Order: sequence, then C-alpha cells, then structure tokens
Amino acid sequence: MDRPLVAVVLAGGVGTRLYPASRSHRPKQFLALDGEESLLARSVSRVTPLADDVVVVTRPDFADAVHDHAPEARVLVEPDGKDTGPALTYATHRVAGEYGDETTDPVVLALPSDHHVGDDFPAVARRGARVAADTESLVTFGVSPSRPETGYGYIEPGRDRGSYRDLAAFHEKPDEETAVRYVDAGYLWNAGIFAWTPDAFLSAARDSPLAPLVDALDDGDPDVGFDAVDPVSVDYAVMERTENAVVVPVDVEWDDLGSWDALARVLPTDGDGNAVLGDAHLLDAEDCVVASDDKRVSVVGVSDLAVVAWDDRVLVVPKSEAQRVREAVADLERRGEF
Repeated sequence: MDRPLVAVVLAGGVGTRLYPASRSHRPKQFLALDGEESLLARSVSRVTPLADDVVVVTRPDFADAVHDHAPEARVLVEPDGKDTGPALTYATHRVAGEYGDETTDPVVLALPSDHHVGDDFPAVARRGARVAADTESLVTFGVSPSRPETGYGYIEPGRDRGSYRDLAAFHEKPDEETAVRYVDAGYLWNAGIFAWTPDAFLSAARDSPLAPLVDALDDGDPDVGFDAVDPVSVDYAVMERTENAVVVPVDVEWDDLGSWDALARVLPTDGDGNAVLGDAHLLDAEDCVVASDDKRVSVVGVSDLAVVAWDDRVLVVPKSEAQRVREAVADLERRGEF
C-alpha cells in the first residue's frame, strides 16, 4: 500500500475463562498455551513482518510485562481497562496523530493478543488492509467455520463485492441448534480482527457511545475521555451500529484460545483424544484436557473433562461447560479470592 500499516495488538484483558492459569496478576496473553512463546509474543511476531509499526495496547498493571514479552513493540498504556471499544478508539486516535498527515491516512490492523492463527495470516491481513484503504470502510474479518460453535459470535455476509462482501448483520453467540443453522447458511465466525483508516473509524465512533471519548481525545485529555464512557466492546459500540462496515471472508486456521476446551483443538492429542499441557499421568481417560504448571496431574477413568492445576488452585470442569469458568471467577472475585 502507499500508506503506513500499523498493527494494534490488544493486550489489556485477563482471560478469566482460563482460570487458574490466568489470574489478575498473570493474564492469559502472557501464557504459552500453543507453543514455547507466550500468546502475546506470538501475536506480535505474526504481524511484525507486514506492519510498519506494532503497538501493543494494555492497562497500567501489565505494561512492564508487555516489554518482556514483546520488546520490539511500542507499548501504549490506556488510562483504564474498559473493553475493546475505548482501547481501540484511543489507539486509533494516537495512530492518526503519529502516522498520518494532511495527505496520508494510515491503516490500522487491530487484533487480539490471545488467538491461534495459521501461517497464512499475513496474506489475509494484507488483503483486509487493502480493502480498508480502497473503500474507506471498517473491515471485519470473518472466518469460514469448521464446525457449529456456540462460543463465537457470527457475521452474516451480504452481497459479494469481489475482495469483500457487504456486512448484513452481526449475531451473538448462539445455542447449538442456531449454530448449526448459521453454519448451514454460510455465516462466518467473528474473529475480532479489524482493519480501518483512522478517519473512517473515528467518524463512526463520533456517532456512537464512544463520542465523549473521541471529543476528549481531540482536546488532548484521554483521562477525562475514559471517565466519560462505560466499558463496551468495539463490536457493540461501533461495528454493529455503523452502515460503513464490510466483511472480508477468510479461510484460515484460527481459534480463540479463550477457554480450556480450545486446547484440544490446537495441541497434539494422544490416541484417546487427550490434550496435555505440562505433566500428566492418564489412565483410562478419553477426550480430556489436562494442564498444569509444575505439578504432575493424574487423571483416571474419566472423559470429556478439563483438569487444570496451577499455582495453589485446581479446576475441574466438563469440556462442554468450559465457558462457565467465568462464573466461578466472578464468584471468587465477589469473595476477594481471585
């Protein structure tokens, strides 16, 4: 492209569904779940070859650790952790000021720091960035689903425009029956990966619940701006409201490493379908996920469980109920024990 491409990597969340490995002092992006490097390090390495610069957005508590995991990236500390909407508004505004001028508007490639993505991602990212530059639209990447999945949101594509499609609608995480219907209808997984120019995004954000933040950023006062908005995702605040959004369909290996059942899809499994992270002793166990830090975990005579031992905590949950770990964390937070 004839303009800068800046990758913005989101690394401010905790990842409560990966408790107890993920805790308030050790968010999931600092864990190594699908290789030797942390999820954050792998995400930054993935986009470094294709971007003119890489910016990692995080909260104050995690800033020092980000430098350890991604020393080659710039670190942008948001005033407060208020979900992806304020974070990406802040980052996009900063990118516009530092990389743009009166004649050139850069392109922002925004992505989470905790996903498993195949090696063909750079080509996919470039294609989406070109669409954002050529159309001045907000681009969301829709992944071709490999299964009916209740843990992801879906994108309903509209008219085919060649390198992209119109975006007909976003759909929230469905139940199992609805997920099957979505896949049969050709809907795409919402990967939470975006591309846009700052002009296009900030224009949409000014007509959204994030408008007070944009105004405060224009005035040079991000603290006031963050105080003025509630936590909100970029999907809900901007993408679902704007009429200037398109979807780039991609057929790429992708998984959101958001819950323990995902490890069975990205790690090697034994002959009985068990995925192991750490040291495990398995006897008559099938289709289990076993994860630990420095402990040996024995699992006997069970199936379809996630068994996790980290620090001084142990979690046991059916894989089909892995999304409910956040409920346990919420209960621990109420008790002050997270």
